[in-house]
Amino acid sequence: MIDDAQLKDIRADTPGLAQGAHLLACGSSLQPRPVVDAVINHLKLEAEIGGYEAAEDNATAHEGVYDHIAAHINAAPEEIAVVENATVAWQHAFYAIPLAPGSRILTAEAEYAANYVAFLQRAKREDLKIEVIPSDASGQLDTAALEAMMGPDVGLIAITWIPTNGGLVNPSAEVGRIARKHDVPYLLDACQAAGQVHIDVKALGCDFLSVTARKFLRGPRGIGFLYVAKRWLKTIEPAMIDFFGAPWTSRDAYTLRPDARRFENWENAYALRAGLSTAMTYADQIGIDAIEARVSHLGGLCAEMAGALPGVTNMDLGVTKSGITSFKLDGADASVITAQLRVSGFSVGTSGPGTTRIDAEKRDLPTLLRIAPHYYNTEDEITRCVKRLGELMSERR
Repeated sequence: MIDDAQLKDIRADTPGLAQGAHLLACGSSLQPRPVVDAVINHLKLEAEIGGYEAAEDNATAHEGVYDHIAAHINAAPEEIAVVENATVAWQHAFYAIPLAPGSRILTAEAEYAANYVAFLQRAKREDLKIEVIPSDASGQLDTAALEAMMGPDVGLIAITWIPTNGGLVNPSAEVGRIARKHDVPYLLDACQAAGQVHIDVKALGCDFLSVTARKFLRGPRGIGFLYVAKRWLKTIEPAMIDFFGAPWTSRDAYTLRPDARRFENWENAYALRAGLSTAMTYADQIGIDAIEARVSHLGGLCAEMAGALPGVTNMDLGVTKSGITSFKLDGADASVITAQLRVSGFSVGTSGPGTTRIDAEKRDLPTLLRIAPHYYNTEDEITRCVKRLGELMSERR
């Protein structure tokens, strides 16, 4: 667990906290000073000596990001590709996975919009079918229902581990066990999981995993990574390539790189890579288990306190809860309340029905208020935010 002395140091490392209580790690969390310094220092170096020269001078450090990521998720460096964001990572995997016409794509009720529209596009182009795995009584993916849906025509299981709203943590490792049993590729969106919970791709049993830096990892925006299990590197070819991922080896031929970096482009945001690498190191120094415990504690406190307010209903699902809490506000517009809370010094957010449409339609959800504390937050910040939320709700009654 993170003790008081460690928390004090962490908060001192987080300059953004001077602006107020930031309680939206699920959107884009506050970066620690070492991450900011890493990005700025590389940009300064580019300004002083040039972009190519800065990349060359820091080549060893930039290569180290693969080792940092691999160690963080229990993978091998050659299984990692660093890309622009989690959506790019996810799409690189999804559009490369071979699916025969008539194949079924199995996904969850709380699947994120960016993923689902890609399902729809590819289903239309390639005569694929999309089937939604039912949820159990708790609201999480029903693994018994998934097992019953398996068959020779299932081409892919693709789910979001921790959805954007609802507090839900899907049973991803059990899904992986089923995928392995039936030898079906498994694509896991870990956008909200990375930096919040322990990730072990071997235990999860996923073939592909997509991550962003900007959320609970506390890295910069505009960068993320893709994990590709080694067994796929023998066969999988990206939907799009350039001469970095696939060198032009003769006039009429190219050769794919042997590692996951076949999904990368030659042009890279080296300053953001420096920030991502530093963010991974920063999280590992604190300890992901300690981070997970504190985020769970603060998220639970937020859910309990805010959910007890008149006119505020906690809409979280699942057996295991994440640090993302969501609330329905009776007689109030969540977007307006969010803006008013920000004026009062509390950064929170909203989650609209269009982001998780199947879940939203099933539960008839309006736009929800979304609060997601991180380990750098305090119990006092949550108490004060909930108090102000209660005052704003009272004004509407």
